[in-house]
Amino acid sequence: MTAYVFRDPGLLWLAALLPVALVFALRRAPPALRFAPGAHDLPSSLRVRVLFLPVALQLLGLVLVIVALARPAEKEPLPVESAGIDILLCIDTSSSMTATDLDPERTRLAVARDAATDFIRGRPDDRIGLITFARYPDLRCPLTRDHDALAQILAAVETVPGDGPEDATGFGAAVARAAQVLNSAPQRSRVVILLTDGEENVAIQGASREIAPAHAAQLCEQLGVRVSAIAVGLERTTPKGERVRLDVRPLQRIATRTGGTFHEARDAGALEAVYARIDAMEKAPVEEPRFIFADRFLAFLLLGLGLLIAGRFLGATALAVSP
Repeated sequence: MTAYVFRDPGLLWLAALLPVALVFALRRAPPALRFAPGAHDLPSSLRVRVLFLPVALQLLGLVLVIVALARPAEKEPLPVESAGIDILLCIDTSSSMTATDLDPERTRLAVARDAATDFIRGRPDDRIGLITFARYPDLRCPLTRDHDALAQILAAVETVPGDGPEDATGFGAAVARAAQVLNSAPQRSRVVILLTDGEENVAIQGASREIAPAHAAQLCEQLGVRVSAIAVGLERTTPKGERVRLDVRPLQRIATRTGGTFHEARDAGALEAVYARIDAMEKAPVEEPRFIFADRFLAFLLLGLGLLIAGRFLGATALAVSP
């Protein structure tokens, strides 16, 4: 909505002096000579009926000039903008992500890629980056608003070879790497979205040089980084071939300690719903409504001066009164 305001409203009081000035001017005006009415100047003629116009036009012109001096301005709202937030997607690429339990026609990784792509497209104001991890985290894409390029990088992500040296799950190191990347960005809201289908098996007891999930959570807490953790699959296969439930407690502790959220997704639809919930929760701060004041006094000034000139001109020519 727009509205007119006066930037110097105190000057509007000058309009109250106009009736006083009019009375004073009429008292000082010289009396007009009276002539016997002629056929060309009857009291009922048009000329007699509009003799007030010069004074009326000048009074109205003075009012408009006073309005112009009070500096009328139009209050125009500026577009409300979102500052955006920084988000790093951390996606597990261990070989277990090739399972098809979330969707018979797609692997876990393919389902995760598609859901993450939809999430990215729905947040145009945010800077989003990508880290993939198995044993080690890899920064695939730094924080960017070029979401088309990010989507192309995400589409090319594949799992590591099964039973190879990279085939492990080290989400503690991945979260710590994400916190490091986010800490180098400007100070604003920062979020990690961690997606994994496994348990931490890199930072295990005796691995002193590895970053445990608890230590990664401590780092995120210190840096003000929130972690939303997503567990997919919820089952793993033991070396004996048995199916056991995934231990999600480390993920829950990371989310709780950093002020984030924990989610479980048993199928593709559930994962899409999880991303939708995260999207609804992680809203960027919106600027307070801002306005600019556009001056509009020029039109009043020009119209007022025009009426003053027109009134003086008529009073000196067609509607002149002989002294």
